[in-house]
Amino acid sequence: MNRFTTSWGAFDLSRFPEDPRDQLRAWDAADAYLLDHLAESGTGTAPDAETSPEPPPGPSGTGTTVVLGDRWGALATALAGTAAGAGADAEPTPAGSVPGPGAPAPRLVQITDSYLTHRATEVNLRRNGVADGIVQLRTVLDAPPERIDLLLVRVPKSLALLEEQLRRLAPAVHAGTRIVGTGMVSEIHTSTLKLFEQILGPTRTSLAVRKARLIFCTPDPSLSPAAPSWPRSYALPADVGVMSGRTVTNHAGIFCADRLDIGTRFLLGHLPRRQGAERVVDLGCGNGVVGTAMALANPEAETVFVDESFSAVAAARATFAANAPEGARAEFAVGDALTGLPPGSVDLVVNNPPFHTHRATSDATARRMFGGARAVLRPGGELWVVGNRHLGYHVRLKRLFGNCEVVASDPKFVLLRAVRR
Repeated sequence: MNRFTTSWGAFDLSRFPEDPRDQLRAWDAADAYLLDHLAESGTGTAPDAETSPEPPPGPSGTGTTVVLGDRWGALATALAGTAAGAGADAEPTPAGSVPGPGAPAPRLVQITDSYLTHRATEVNLRRNGVADGIVQLRTVLDAPPERIDLLLVRVPKSLALLEEQLRRLAPAVHAGTRIVGTGMVSEIHTSTLKLFEQILGPTRTSLAVRKARLIFCTPDPSLSPAAPSWPRSYALPADVGVMSGRTVTNHAGIFCADRLDIGTRFLLGHLPRRQGAERVVDLGCGNGVVGTAMALANPEAETVFVDESFSAVAAARATFAANAPEGARAEFAVGDALTGLPPGSVDLVVNNPPFHTHRATSDATARRMFGGARAVLRPGGELWVVGNRHLGYHVRLKRLFGNCEVVASDPKFVLLRAVRR
């Protein structure tokens, strides 16, 4: 847990799940820069921009603020205290849901593709005394608010996800909307600014402060941006085993959304050959290509697709539906690794773990996935892991399972197998 001191106050924040070994903070200089600017300007405009005759929107006014891409809830937590008077008596809204007819309109809305971001935001809001119902949590697949008065954008790693979300939110933006983006200097490129310019209106950046920048965008009502263009599909190449030539579906922001990544290609060429009524998990499923391949190879198996990305699970569902054999059984779960599955309930886990947390290199996710796999596997159950050779996953797997063997390798990747004893 870290103390985040801002112009809005000081907040105790943590990532989710909390890990005492994790030295990464739940906020960075880009979050601080944005909050400081909002406090100094009183609105979402740049200090030298013209003042709108309308009441200041967002935290200091009466409009609706949307926070897009908040990493661990730092922005939502800091801003939430100013919204305490609106919706404080409302019933808590489950993550990812939209209130029904007649429900009070949310004043502060967080939109993200990450289940872990939702959980981190909930924990951080409660830790800092923010009442339930102040912040509404939505996913990138949910309908956006009908009107946005202050749009705050934490620039994501995926340019496709940024473009898709700006297009989805554009109809809710009006001439008086204040739009401010933020990111580290390494995250904001000319292509980033062009998206804001093309979809929302004239755009410029601030000077860099602690290696962070702000993006200022003025809405142009005359623009007619194209409609959202995701999900998209593409056909797999002819040399990837049972999935050869088949079509996969992707939503914006999924890793390698427009092509088959080389790690997954390597795994598809060396899938476990198993038969029978087993329970198989595609952990970190992405677009579901691996789990669907397992279902094709063993039609008697029940396949569970798990990812922390709402978009990934939606894409996996579509990929499975388009390719799975008749009668094939599957479950789809958005969650934190394998925490939602009962211990000893799985026969096989197949995993291509990420080694980045946003832009930070970290093995924290892989550690959690491996530990979760060991917990849910039955005695004799197997974990198959593909990864870059240099990551040294075999060391951790041997320590955790007491065994690990190399199933296949090439100059870049290694496929490992560990058995639950």
